[in-house]
Amino acid sequence: MNKVNYDTLLNQIKSITESETNKIANLSNSIALIHESLNTLWTGFYFVEGDELVLGPFQGPVACTRIKFDKGVCGKAWSENKTLTVADVHSFDGHIACSALSNSEIVIPLRINNKVVGVLDIDSEQLNYFNSEDEKGLEHLVSYIEKLL
Repeated sequence: MNKVNYDTLLNQIKSITESETNKIANLSNSIALIHESLNTLWTGFYFVEGDELVLGPFQGPVACTRIKFDKGVCGKAWSENKTLTVADVHSFDGHIACSALSNSEIVIPLRINNKVVGVLDIDSEQLNYFNSEDEKGLEHLVSYIEKLL
């Protein structure tokens, strides 16, 4: 089931960010568009500060503020420098439950010069919500968002 047209979403993000130079404004509007399009529980950025990911712009309920390197799905995607899609977060060893409502998750690293500088994290209340089309579409969006950093 394809939930979103990622080409259309990318065009929306481009149109709202291309004339704006402020990073926080661009990241905030990008997150709002992604969250609205995917109809998920939580959508947001975390950015690397030392050995932790620190909460950035997001949409959804209150979130974990800091996540250690290699901890939870976000920390693992950072340490492995790859997209992680988890069909059932309750079966993910070391999952950090920022919300008891979260059942599946996808995390895509943000890179500058091949170095992870943050992650895009998306949680769904539904089990097995994200698929390979979402992985590919979101990775393509992230490649544009990286240019905004």
